Amino acid sequence: MKKLVITFIAATLSFATLAGDPVAGKAKSMTCASCHGLNGISNNGMWPNLAGQKEPYLASQLRQFRDGKRNNAMMTAMAKGLSDADIANLAAYYAGLN
Repeated sequence: MKKLVITFIAATLSFATLAGDPVAGKAKSMTCASCHGLNGISNNGMWPNLAGQKEPYLASQLRQFRDGKRNNAMMTAMAKGLSDADIANLAAYYAGLN
């Protein structure tokens, strides 16, 4: 029972740390806006819209670029310096845009 409680607490804390702050994400998004648009809607068909994408998807993609698991020269360079908190915040911000 003790092991189950510890596992539950660890899972809960892990989930809580994934929740991003959209206000902090907006402040961090200015670099993203040059390609993905001020409101997450790109003006160029080469770059995807970020507005309204699901938060876990956005965070996963940014982590993959940052960690070298997904390769795109521009996105890898952009994501390289992002912390886990930055990624969670950006994902929360863009997921909240419609």
